[in-house]
Amino acid sequence: MKVTAAFALSVLLLGTASARAGPCSNAIAQFEQAVRQSGKNPTAGPTGSQTVDAQTGGQPTPGSVKQAEESAQTTFEETLARAKSLDAQGDAGCSRALADAKRMYSFR
Repeated sequence: MKVTAAFALSVLLLGTASARAGPCSNAIAQFEQAVRQSGKNPTAGPTGSQTVDAQTGGQPTPGSVKQAEESAQTTFEETLARAKSLDAQGDAGCSRALADAKRMYSFR
């Protein structure tokens, strides 16, 4: 999936450090750095689940591909934002949210 300029900008904006470091701050920063570095790779980016139609042999349309990419990007951004929010609150649940975001992102 393509990483768009808007996505890269949102990652940079989400990447602003808070005044206090939470339990996941370093891990989040390292992951965001890896995401930024993957921006040069056109196949890197958020991924989503395969649809039932795709599993049964349905062919994707340009519109369905675009919709899937946008949905995966939105879900990824929301999950990473949740990790950051939990981290800012000092909640160790940030580890699980960060792990979820990492599973959603393909560096291939």
